[in-house]
Amino acid sequence: MKTHFIAIGGSAMHNLAIALKDKGYEVSGSDDAIFEPSKSRLAKKEILPEELGWFPEKITSDIDAIILGMHAHQDNPELAKAKELGLKIYSYPEFLYEQSKTKTRVVIAGSHGKTTITSMILHVLNFHQKDVDYMVGAQLAGFDCMVKLTEDSDFMVLEGDEYLSSPIDLRSKFLLYQPNIALMSGIAWDHINVFKTFDDYIEQFRKFVASITPGGVLVYNEEDSEVVKVVENAENYFRKIPYKTPEYEIVNGKVHLKTEMGDIPLSVFGAHNLLNLEGARHICHTLGIMDEDFYDAIMSFKGASKRLEKVEREDKGILYKDFAHAPSKVKAVVKAFCEQFKNEKKYGFLELHTYSSLNPVFLEQYDHAMDGLDEAIVFYSEDALKIKRMEPISPELIKEMFKNENLKVFTNAEELHAYWDLLDKTQGVYMMMSSGNFGGLDLTR
Repeated sequence: MKTHFIAIGGSAMHNLAIALKDKGYEVSGSDDAIFEPSKSRLAKKEILPEELGWFPEKITSDIDAIILGMHAHQDNPELAKAKELGLKIYSYPEFLYEQSKTKTRVVIAGSHGKTTITSMILHVLNFHQKDVDYMVGAQLAGFDCMVKLTEDSDFMVLEGDEYLSSPIDLRSKFLLYQPNIALMSGIAWDHINVFKTFDDYIEQFRKFVASITPGGVLVYNEEDSEVVKVVENAENYFRKIPYKTPEYEIVNGKVHLKTEMGDIPLSVFGAHNLLNLEGARHICHTLGIMDEDFYDAIMSFKGASKRLEKVEREDKGILYKDFAHAPSKVKAVVKAFCEQFKNEKKYGFLELHTYSSLNPVFLEQYDHAMDGLDEAIVFYSEDALKIKRMEPISPELIKEMFKNENLKVFTNAEELHAYWDLLDKTQGVYMMMSSGNFGGLDLTR
């Protein structure tokens, strides 16, 4: 099969390209910007475009599938050529469905926790040498690629994202998967640039539940009132399995899960991660993994990339980083951090740089998000606001929205870095929350 990727350099897109190359497909692609690690990984598989840019001449009538990434625009010249030739154009999730439509599809959805839950499931299955196809949004230890596609596997585990599928397909990605088994971890308004109201956002999850195949299974977080409402109002037929935070305790800085089989020591911490673990356990049970085998495997799970991930520093200071940027994620991470290190001085840094997090209408969702920290710091770039063509935001507004008078607010990366350099990282513990990089801050030194 001959495939061409328009915007091959994206995190998800380049992994799919590699998976198809490994499957024996003929793969080509284009992009106007490709960064690491995508660049090196594509080069290793000999599918890195020779030069950056869009080249309509690459689009020929013998291509079986065009896969269109969100980074491309509706007026992309390669897309125009593909339409002119009448080629089949797929979004990323649409193509994944085509590759898995004969398999049992397990889809993990939710505003938060979906990457970690998917990672936990894959870790347990890999531990017990259970082979499945998959797509996950973070690099995992023991996995070469974030996407795996084979002809032989009976199952595919998919992280289900509610964001748009492509520039020409404005459906939420997870609506294309039609799950046989699904999980919903939580609902908290996000992507305000696309879903203008909370109800618009919730509607995507209503549609997701409605897309579960007849007689399917939904594992859901019964502690989330919005999730419960969506599940209770669903009109289609599926089996419902609720889950909640299990009992646990922290002994000498280590989390122990309390089970019928005794206390299980874990390598992760935080009530939200214990909740994620419980959801993963139920999904694994539907896939034939007994509880004893699940616990045996999950003890060695150290977390997904950038999800409460410990950073090894030259000075041996204790520092964690997390992808958290949406309010619900920030609150969960800060709570977990404060519980885990209650006897230490705690520093929390948060970078705001997504469209949602920089929108004054959305900012009020961050109320008390940094409470409990001894030092709370928020950074956002005034230059980023200009690039996004957004209105200026004052540090005073940030403090007001966070309801935290002691909050330190930086709008200039150099000033933030100067503050950072003055801190003795061997004193206290540090949590860095961002889907960016704090203006190029090196967390290892």
